[in-house]
Amino acid sequence: MVHYEARGTELTPDQLEAGRLLFAGQCDFIAAANNMPALPPVTVPEVCFAGRSNVGKSSLVNALTGRKTLARTSQTPGRTRQLIFFDLAHRLQLVDLPGYGYASAPKTDIMAWTNLTRKFLAGRTSLKRVFLLIDSRRGIGKADQEIMRLLDDTAVSWGAVLTKVDKLKPAEFEKVCKATEIAIATHVAAFPELFVTSSERGDGVAHLRGHLAMFAEN
Repeated sequence: MVHYEARGTELTPDQLEAGRLLFAGQCDFIAAANNMPALPPVTVPEVCFAGRSNVGKSSLVNALTGRKTLARTSQTPGRTRQLIFFDLAHRLQLVDLPGYGYASAPKTDIMAWTNLTRKFLAGRTSLKRVFLLIDSRRGIGKADQEIMRLLDDTAVSWGAVLTKVDKLKPAEFEKVCKATEIAIATHVAAFPELFVTSSERGDGVAHLRGHLAMFAEN
């Protein structure tokens, strides 16, 4: 069985340990917001996870924190319809955004939470980085490209995260990684490193924890 780990910058043992310790700490649900006034107050730095419906955002949050049911997962695309906030050891806030694209919900609801997501991404001053999740089996889609352009236009730093890489054969993995790296290189707000993950198998999770720890308040 082939495991796929980080591409690009290699973290030091101290950085990896900082990530492990941070995510081993207390992590609590603090808010679910379906409109801008309902957003929790800014207290610590924030990072958020965005992506198409059913790309694996909630599963990745659970894998990072080591808690199977912290973020609710579902086989039904579009189940997450609010911005979900988690407090990580009072040092970092994690935000699970509603999925965009296909969703089993009325069109008016989809439009409402899509607009909310866009407003949050463009105007949240405490947001240090958006992690844009891309299903490695599908690659970058039209909706992903729209979010990339929005983040570029609003000067919000973002990084691409391939999910479900355990489903790929080595040749498929290399192909999608190269295609994604070429694509993100054209975006001014994109972090140059591509993150690769499998929530099911744990590939790349320790590396992403270490990277996220760099944003945590000391």
